Amino acid sequence: MKIGIDQLSFATTPYYIDLVELAKARDVDPNKYLIGIGQEKQAVVPPTQDAVTLGAAAAQKLMTPELKERISTVLVATESGVDNSKATAIYIKHLLGLSMFTRVVELKEACYAATAGVMMAKGLVAADPQSVVLVIGTDIARYGLGTPGEVTQGAGAVAMTVAANPRLLELDQVSVAASDDIMDFWRPLYAENAMVDGKYSTQVYINFFLETFERYQQMTGRQLADFAALLFHLPFTKMGKKALDALLGDRDDLDSRRLREALTASQQYSRQVGNLYTGSLYLGLLSYLQNGHAKAGQRLGLFSYGSGAEGEFYSGVLQPGFEKQLNDVSADLGGRQQISISEYEQLFNSQLGLSAEDVTFDTSKDPSPFWLTGQKNHQRQYKANN
Repeated sequence: MKIGIDQLSFATTPYYIDLVELAKARDVDPNKYLIGIGQEKQAVVPPTQDAVTLGAAAAQKLMTPELKERISTVLVATESGVDNSKATAIYIKHLLGLSMFTRVVELKEACYAATAGVMMAKGLVAADPQSVVLVIGTDIARYGLGTPGEVTQGAGAVAMTVAANPRLLELDQVSVAASDDIMDFWRPLYAENAMVDGKYSTQVYINFFLETFERYQQMTGRQLADFAALLFHLPFTKMGKKALDALLGDRDDLDSRRLREALTASQQYSRQVGNLYTGSLYLGLLSYLQNGHAKAGQRLGLFSYGSGAEGEFYSGVLQPGFEKQLNDVSADLGGRQQISISEYEQLFNSQLGLSAEDVTFDTSKDPSPFWLTGQKNHQRQYKANN
């Protein structure tokens, strides 16, 4: 039985900053951001948006009455959860109007967890081929104003349906996961912003990729010629280049040129949004499908990584008509509003965060489909924009 990703969509915030402007404000050479990190724009989060509203917005793009009836499970991967007990998936399921008889779970392992969701969904569909599993990766990457990690912030969500006889990407049977107890990136319960050992994390990422890919090759016998593209988790776009360069070295042949060209196509959307944590690999997949030379029948390799650390390499084959199962990300990004650095800083400092106070947010300037309207009696308040 064929099982895989049937549909894929993306949503982000309505605002962004230009990283050239950020570089000027931080007295940094813009090329450090544009070339050294590989980022051009960054999503900015108003206080009316969080992991719940972003995840619901991405999933809503897929919803039809028929799909709502078939969804048996909602798996939400995030490291930006809004409650230590209640799953983000509960809120999203409610905002989407899904049936009471829907299983909901929140998954966490840094940026890797959406891939764990895909693999879990594959097993659930194998057990019940008539069902569809909704997998969402939704996050807000925060490191703090003026910090070294500021340029690798971002926000957004991806939503995928996993089903039998998929119309987008049939998953191959073999995948290779690996994990180790490593402190390259973490966020204690008392901290709103993440902590990271950047150089160490980059090296761990590369090592996990090389080791999982080598084991995958040993198990399948597949070589670089078998892949139209290798797609990567992209906390910043230069990270994917570092990993691919570690694999290819100074090779300059047909396979290496094809893979480097595919990587460039997969980086385009991430350059405009920033770090999505759990969703970044799948935004890269979307970017390749809409900006690269994607064709039905191609085999794609995907590398997922989450600090702390866990990685997985797996693959799948593009299906006929796959391009119809995606939302128009380029159009969505083109509809955003650029704001000034001072406006960005004000919005950054206006988040609900760890506050216990009652608050009501002004939603009048936020065109998003779902809002966080505030907090009352320690309970977050959500509303659909309709």
